[in-house]
Amino acid sequence: MNEFSLVCRLLGTLFNRAPDDTVVTPLLTMIEQGKLKPNWPLNQDALLERMQQGVDIKAITADYHALFIEQGGAVSPWRSSYVENETEDAVRVFLQQRGMPLKEGAVDHFGALLLAASWLEDQAGEDENAAQLALFDEFLLPWSDRFLGKVESHATTAFYRTLALLTREALEALREDLVEEEDGEDVQESPDA
Repeated sequence: MNEFSLVCRLLGTLFNRAPDDTVVTPLLTMIEQGKLKPNWPLNQDALLERMQQGVDIKAITADYHALFIEQGGAVSPWRSSYVENETEDAVRVFLQQRGMPLKEGAVDHFGALLLAASWLEDQAGEDENAAQLALFDEFLLPWSDRFLGKVESHATTAFYRTLALLTREALEALREDLVEEEDGEDVQESPDA
């Protein structure tokens, strides 16, 4: 798994699953023990340290449920709640066209879209970079600032406020990397190169 995939997978998991989920618990243990920071490819040490100090499973589990799960949760994690006249169908078609196996139900959850970006990277198809850029530009970035802003303002724990900041910075850095890779591929494919 490369750095792009790692960042997308970890952030996607933290948004997609509750902190007391058996998949998330080992990740939170790594964060709490400071073991994620040496392996984190982005320059975000201060935010990772702040997250490390905010790991309290009971408190962040309650915060997660209040933010995303409970009836009428404070923050909708679904793209279709932020993009007018959109359903999750466009996301489903986009991912299916790239061969991603999907379960029944909505696929436009913020965390699921980050996990999809990781999956696209791991599949490394010929148009992988273009597909990732399209995922970011069409399905993730147009609403991520509003979503993350709501997480910041409604979170009761420093952990989720910091996760929102960390994710916003990471998305910007990852998109810049995708553009640089795309530009590099264009230069290599150019007959003048």
